[in-house]
Amino acid sequence: MKRLGLILAGLLALAVAGFLFAQSYLGQATIEEETAFIIPAGSSLSAVAEKLEDEGLISSADGFLMRARLFGSSDPIQAGEFALEPGMDQGDILAAFQSGDVIRRFVTIPEGMPSVLVYEKLMAEELLTGEIEIPLEGSVLPDTYAFERGQDRGEIIEQMQTAMDQYLAEAWAKRAPDVAVDTMRDALILASIVEKETGKPSERRAIAGLYSNRLRIGMKLQADPTIIYPITKGKPLGRRIRRSEIAMENGYNTYSKFGLPDGPITNPGRESIAAVLNPEKHNYLFMVADGTGGHEFNVTDAEHAAAVERWYALRRERGEM
Repeated sequence: MKRLGLILAGLLALAVAGFLFAQSYLGQATIEEETAFIIPAGSSLSAVAEKLEDEGLISSADGFLMRARLFGSSDPIQAGEFALEPGMDQGDILAAFQSGDVIRRFVTIPEGMPSVLVYEKLMAEELLTGEIEIPLEGSVLPDTYAFERGQDRGEIIEQMQTAMDQYLAEAWAKRAPDVAVDTMRDALILASIVEKETGKPSERRAIAGLYSNRLRIGMKLQADPTIIYPITKGKPLGRRIRRSEIAMENGYNTYSKFGLPDGPITNPGRESIAAVLNPEKHNYLFMVADGTGGHEFNVTDAEHAAAVERWYALRRERGEM
């Protein structure tokens, strides 16, 4: 029994010695705080190990490589930016690199953001790379998109445009049978007007129905945002529309031309597209602001004239006129 105890004690001593040797020879992780670590595309495991040592995140590049060969899986490491946290050992670090669980950041394109501002937003994001042109108006689906450090801006634009193409096709397939637009592009154009006309989501289908009614009877849309678009390319005008601008003749001014403008005037969101393809059924042909951020809707010109007078009276009361 005594001999067995000596043997066990000896084995334990050997195990402890082996562990201490492994710790000193193979090294260990020395992560003191959460750290972002970047693996450039095409990096070898040796280059990554040296980078880890240079940045003080492991004690030995050679030890990290030895441990990877002895205990790691054969999966390749992935490029990208990884979050290394205190408490991770070398095995955890290697597993993170092999999993491709990179840090993802996000860029949000709000509903109704015109393409010129989408361009400016992406160009201002310093963690993205590459040059882009202003995307076609209406080609980007407003949403939140994930990206990685160093990702090309062109890839992000392509994701946004693919998302728009897919959603528009899905929505078009579910359209009401009597919609006033004949093509997906026309739906996109009308949705962009609806998007710019109201800040109240609950009004979208009513406004879509109003413009659909006008299209069906050949009445000019007379949508103020279509006057502004050729002037600012979708950016805020910052002042009231001038009479001379209302009278301008171009492919977008729906006060001077019949039908839809030549193209979208912003990037409409899903809800505005859906509203155009399933508009509210009513007889409204007119609308005017009601002072709450919404609109009053009317059927006849006389009703509309009275509503306009109420709106003007409210503005005078507020000192806006």
